[in-house]
Amino acid sequence: MTAAISNSGSGRKGVATLICGALAAGGLTAAGVAVLAPGTANASSHREAPLISGTPQYDNTDFYAFVSPDHPDTTTIIANVIPFEEPGGGPNFYQFAEDAQYDIRIDSNGDAKEDLVFRYTFKTNVKNRKSFLYNTGVVDSLYDPDLNVTQTYDLTLIKEKDGRVEHETKLADDVPVAPSNVGKASMPKYSKLRDQAIYKLSNGAKTFAGQADDPFFADLRVFDLLYGGDLSEVGRDTLKGYNVNTIALQVPNDLITESKNQPIVGMWSTIQRENAQGYYEQVSRLGSPLVNEVVNPIKDKDKFNASKPKDDGQFLKNVTNPELPKLIEAIFKIKAPAEPRNDLVDVFLKGVKGLNQPPYVTPSEELRLNTSIKPAKSPKRLGVLDGDNAGFPNGRRLTDDVIDASLQVVEGELVGSKNDLGDAVDKNDKKFENYFPYIALPTAGSRGKTAKSAADTKSALGDGLTTTSENTPLIAASAGAGAAGILLIGGALMWWRRMQRPSYRRH
Repeated sequence: MTAAISNSGSGRKGVATLICGALAAGGLTAAGVAVLAPGTANASSHREAPLISGTPQYDNTDFYAFVSPDHPDTTTIIANVIPFEEPGGGPNFYQFAEDAQYDIRIDSNGDAKEDLVFRYTFKTNVKNRKSFLYNTGVVDSLYDPDLNVTQTYDLTLIKEKDGRVEHETKLADDVPVAPSNVGKASMPKYSKLRDQAIYKLSNGAKTFAGQADDPFFADLRVFDLLYGGDLSEVGRDTLKGYNVNTIALQVPNDLITESKNQPIVGMWSTIQRENAQGYYEQVSRLGSPLVNEVVNPIKDKDKFNASKPKDDGQFLKNVTNPELPKLIEAIFKIKAPAEPRNDLVDVFLKGVKGLNQPPYVTPSEELRLNTSIKPAKSPKRLGVLDGDNAGFPNGRRLTDDVIDASLQVVEGELVGSKNDLGDAVDKNDKKFENYFPYIALPTAGSRGKTAKSAADTKSALGDGLTTTSENTPLIAASAGAGAAGILLIGGALMWWRRMQRPSYRRH
């Protein structure tokens, strides 16, 4: 999402004082600034293009890649889909699409073509189709018979050369997906379900798929024409309380890098959807955050989602002549940097020279990571912009404040317009985990009473519960929604029967 404008907690007053000696708190020198810069106005891609906004199962929302803090010989890659998941969105909760390929693509040599593809494909199983319930009782494990709707996935590694498949290897088969967090009554120990969904591969890698708290933090009310110039509006994390579906993969660095002498990899995620002819078409693409949302105009958004990095030259003008600085100038009277914006081009298409730019790079939009840089003991939210070379735009960590870092650069940080701009949302509403997959647990659909067992739930709801033809008790539904639904249905039936009596019929 785009960035709002605020003083980033600096305490300064007024728009006129927003542009000043930026990053003083970080103590950056002129020499330090010369070797940093996020890409263009980047952040998350939620509902970033007209076509994909109507099909959330196929919509990449965020993409992260970072050297694993507790296993620095590995890289963790996270791809999120399905934006703005309302936690209580039952009785049909959130699933990966079965007619899609969810890909993580790796460019090991900087030629703008994928060398490796990690492909996730999903299957859905329903135990009892005569029930409307997501779970028919308290769920204690991923294999619990009361978890009525489940998903599994296959993971395949595809090796390519010059756009052609050389070899495919099945890395995992029928791995269970962590379910949507219905609520405490249905899933009293959700963290246990999360841990059970972490799967270790034979090559030392780990994989996970399931629901998570949306790790992106930003004030999205900025789309109201930058708050209409009212800076008192900033500072609320609009994504607080929403979930996403997450694919996470932790792989040895030597699996994805070209060599020890060339440790820089480019990465991005794509989703292909099966069309009516049975072929898979790419419908979503995400590397560096927010590129398609803010950099590309509406006429190019769907085209970008279907494109490949090797063809990114067609979008060059969107980078050299960005719209966002002009909008900020019109509303806040902050002068836009002179065009063409060549200061953005190198980083946007190549990576930062001396940090995460491959030696023979072909210009293309990818999230680039130097896997030889060790994780920071105390990560700084502005990443490289604040002297922390282990952070954005050298990959992207969950804690990186890509909104503030990107806005400062797009407003001319590298061409003499020092500034301290941001949206006043500096961290996620939930703390991240210290171990894979690192993302925070999803917000529960209901925060009601925790049930210790199916028997306790049945006792709490009463013994007169309807049962299915398979004699499955209708209990602990959708975070208590099932119980309410049963009462509503029962009440409706009683009302209907009364209306059929002669004394209630209208003449």
